[in-house]
Amino acid sequence: MSLRIDAVILAGGMARRMGGNDKGLVELLDKPMIEHSIDRIKPQVKEIMINANRNQSRYADLGYPVFSDEDSGYLGPLAGMITAMGQTQADYLLVVPCDCPLLPLDLVERMLTKIQSEGAELAVASDGKREQPVVLLLKPSLRDSMKAFLDGGERKIDFWYAKHHCVVTEFSDQPNAFINVNTPEQKQQLAEAIAK
Repeated sequence: MSLRIDAVILAGGMARRMGGNDKGLVELLDKPMIEHSIDRIKPQVKEIMINANRNQSRYADLGYPVFSDEDSGYLGPLAGMITAMGQTQADYLLVVPCDCPLLPLDLVERMLTKIQSEGAELAVASDGKREQPVVLLLKPSLRDSMKAFLDGGERKIDFWYAKHHCVVTEFSDQPNAFINVNTPEQKQQLAEAIAK
């Protein structure tokens, strides 16, 4: 029996450093940034969902289910993950941000292998120097634990990881895979780097 793996792309933030522009819809090389993330993960998962708290009709035009956080108030990525875990019937859920256009094409394969080899509940990606807290593969059955954590006033995702058997999956062979875009300047630098 093969495992079902779905994905959620987190596009629910306020994007303060992007001047309030919705990061997933900011153009990078002639297409919205979220489309780069979709292109990278689509071959790796069964279904893709988008978590967005604004511009939902524009995201829906991409052809994927779109949902907002169950809890209003921009509570951060945990809120989007909790809602996504309640929307899927998959064995595992891949979580990625909308502003990482160079995600590894073997992201799911390597993270799942690490989870299975170590009997873990979730895996978080690392570029070899830093963990990438919103690039993870986890069991949707962890939803209640994450919701209790968020409802308790906690927001730091790595504190939640510490409560579970979490493994780090290194992608030091792809150090640029997790470059994300938080400012217009970073967007320009990334576009120039990709174009080279």
